[in-house]
Amino acid sequence: MKETFGTYIRKLRLERDLTLTQLAAKLNLDSANLSKIETGKREFDEKRLIKLANAFGLDIEMLKAEFFSDLIAKKLYQNNCNKETLVMAEEKVKYLRQVNSKQGELKI
Repeated sequence: MKETFGTYIRKLRLERDLTLTQLAAKLNLDSANLSKIETGKREFDEKRLIKLANAFGLDIEMLKAEFFSDLIAKKLYQNNCNKETLVMAEEKVKYLRQVNSKQGELKI
């Protein structure tokens, strides 16, 4: 996905001919907030990912990848980070997974 997560939601909604009100009801949101999410004026709440996946019949792992990649990209862009930041982040994820597998659940 090259678009923002909000634009992605809007595209899915329009492809299925749903109104803002119809999708907002499925997500337990009001249509004004969903409109703000779609236009990038408000962030989508991670807790609603399962509802969104169910509303569109999407794989939750794929949807999480779309959501979190958007968050990461926005942070990197806002802070004018270089490509090395992504490499370092990937190394840290590998480290956290390794520590987690050795010590049980890691709490950050």
